[in-house]
Amino acid sequence: MSHPAPLHASVILDRLTFTWPDGTTAIDAVSGAFGSGRTGLVGRNGAGKSTLLRLMAGELAPTSGFVTASGEVAYLPQQLTLDVDRRVAELLGVSAALDAVRAITAGDVDPAHFDAVGDDWDIEARAEAALAEAGLAPEFLDRRVGELSGGEAVLVAIAGIRLRRAPITLLDEPTNNLDRDARAKLAAMVQAWKGTLIVVSHDLSLLELMDETAELYGRTLSVFGGPYSEWRTWLDAEQDAARQAEATAAQTLRKEKRQRIEAEVKLAHRARTAKKAEIEKRVPKIVAHGRKMAAEVSAGKLRTEVGAKEEAARSVLDEAGRRVRSDASMKIELPDPQVSRSRRIATIAEEERAWVIQGPERVALIGRNGAGKTTLLERLVADARPFEGGLHAEAHTDLIGYLPQRVDGLDEHRSVFENIAAAAPHVPEKELRNRLARFLIRGATAERPVAALSGGERFRVALAKLLLADPAPHLVMLDEPTNNLDLDTVDQLVEALRAYRGAVLVVSHDDAFLRRLDLDLTLEIDGDGRLQEVSLGS
Repeated sequence: MSHPAPLHASVILDRLTFTWPDGTTAIDAVSGAFGSGRTGLVGRNGAGKSTLLRLMAGELAPTSGFVTASGEVAYLPQQLTLDVDRRVAELLGVSAALDAVRAITAGDVDPAHFDAVGDDWDIEARAEAALAEAGLAPEFLDRRVGELSGGEAVLVAIAGIRLRRAPITLLDEPTNNLDRDARAKLAAMVQAWKGTLIVVSHDLSLLELMDETAELYGRTLSVFGGPYSEWRTWLDAEQDAARQAEATAAQTLRKEKRQRIEAEVKLAHRARTAKKAEIEKRVPKIVAHGRKMAAEVSAGKLRTEVGAKEEAARSVLDEAGRRVRSDASMKIELPDPQVSRSRRIATIAEEERAWVIQGPERVALIGRNGAGKTTLLERLVADARPFEGGLHAEAHTDLIGYLPQRVDGLDEHRSVFENIAAAAPHVPEKELRNRLARFLIRGATAERPVAALSGGERFRVALAKLLLADPAPHLVMLDEPTNNLDLDTVDQLVEALRAYRGAVLVVSHDDAFLRRLDLDLTLEIDGDGRLQEVSLGS
């Protein structure tokens, strides 16, 4: 679904290509345009979305082709690198003007201060309003960045971009480190955004706030006028139609092939009849010769006609086939841990109440950043001692599979296959490789050392090691699993977890993901460190 550049395009890509120093092509001759307003940029892991943002921001130089922007471009990377000793005013990008205004107010009339202020005499009030958007008090302006949580730092950086009024803003996975409250604040910022906003995200709630959805797929950047859900509905319908067109074209080709074969049989029969008549001299030689010449002309014409029809049918099939996507998707099939419904798996408790995870239950653990969710998971793996707030976690099984936020449970120097085989030592190699292939880990990739993998590849390997372990875990624990997954892979993970016959405990701020798991229980650690049972709502 390619469209011409919009009349008021903010960013135009012209045959944009980028190749890494090792020769890997990340962006290949991509052309397209982003209009004003809010656009969600989607695509599979490895499609080149983050690289494309860096090219548009000027952080990377194209190998060939061009990027044209209609104004200044502000960029928030996926991983925000912070100097914890900087002032929050610096993270907002207002420290120079703010300090100059304060100096002038104190009586310092150095001309350099007036140059620094420019027209921003109200910068302190605007900066305090930006902090309020991020949920912070005015006094945070002069505090250290190290006093902020990771989510607060991201919100302050985004508020600073808005404060500087850059006409074009690029955000790369801005919700990855945000808890539910921070996500709500970001949503409010996005809804009030002025200018061009391009957001790379897997967060369905955030993508629903977009005016347009752009997809980077292969060498094509296509733009759809609507949020993600409308684009997905369109794409699914388009793919259904494409598959139907391919099936119809294949049927037509088979028909044309049969007709060509029937024509060849008919022509061969005529030729044999004519030859027999000539041999038996049933007609004069000159008449037989005339008939032979006419038959050859007729046969040539018939072959041309049926051949053209078959070739036309083949072309239609090829064209229909190009419309059908053949993306490789993870096919996650989890082993059966054979856990009965009455089997006690784990207990999570506070001073006044306890919750028992039993059998194949699916449980979500939510709460603000820093509330202690990850600590609780780690306690289940390690021991049963109580920790801050009087919370208590006790596992009733040794078969626990745990995937932390930081994928650090892999041996960097061993190959992918060796890492997986170590978790499933009794599974035959051929069977284990077949299972790995369902995670899109096959061939040379399985033999590469983990240290050489990309972030997306590392996550797939860690997920495979967890889910293919033998014996199968009674309890699977995932800490923010959707941070590293594209939307198609999230779909696969949801289906796998819903079908899993063991217990599942998931920490996530992604409510849309959690609602899809058909949860049996949702527990929240509140601001006072107390545990309570809650409902996610619809």
